[in-house]
Amino acid sequence: METIVKITREKMQFYLIWLSSGEKLRVSEDILVKYRLLKGQEVSEQLIAEIKKAGSYDVGLQMALNYLSYQLRTKKEIRVYLKEKEIEKQDQEKIIQQLQELQLLDDYLYSESYVRTMMKTSDKGPVQIGQQLKQKGIEEEAVQQGLALYTSEEQLAIASKAAEKGMRRYRDKSFKDATQKTKMYLIQRGFSKDIADQAMAELAFEKDEDQELEQLKKQGDRLWARHQNLDAGKRKLKIRQSLYQKGFDYGLISQFISEKELEDDEE
Repeated sequence: METIVKITREKMQFYLIWLSSGEKLRVSEDILVKYRLLKGQEVSEQLIAEIKKAGSYDVGLQMALNYLSYQLRTKKEIRVYLKEKEIEKQDQEKIIQQLQELQLLDDYLYSESYVRTMMKTSDKGPVQIGQQLKQKGIEEEAVQQGLALYTSEEQLAIASKAAEKGMRRYRDKSFKDATQKTKMYLIQRGFSKDIADQAMAELAFEKDEDQELEQLKKQGDRLWARHQNLDAGKRKLKIRQSLYQKGFDYGLISQFISEKELEDDEE
């Protein structure tokens, strides 16, 4: 037999029962009332075992309900949370089942809610969103049910906005390079090649020859200085290849190199 030395209250209506052996039992208010636990009461090993068994489920359920009160969760998130709180594995599954029966835990509903939120707050495509849902433990069928909300029209609208940002981000590149990088950005964000192509086709951006020449000169001047120790032939070849790989027009590159050679001759 052991004796309850004291009972202290914790957060979320939990209580710690301090036993004469030094052991502590964490229980909910319901368990405290059910077993009529009081300071100075003697408790048998059998009763302690019963309290532990009942307490694990009850405490875990209350913790899970509190965890769910802040936002929707997935089954995997609840399972990980309960494990971190050292709730018995068999009780974890009972708690998850109970939450599902109470319609407080639904991975299909979570998937739909997550997709709606990402559509409103991000520029991610369906592939990337689907991957994120799977990382959260959502099964394929539930993932696809959520992604069904992300229509082709919505994808194109969001991809088009992302494409505009991308073209501005790469404005220091050649028009060809900026276009390629922006398209790759869209695909990396989870849009299909077809949606990326449509978004790029609808862009209002057009090639600006003056801006193209300005960017070519900026990058060309750096390359000209970097390769100044090479002989003239190798220098021109190196710079021509580098600028062409960056997407600049061959004719503009030749014009730039000719102008740099004239500048060097004048010096």
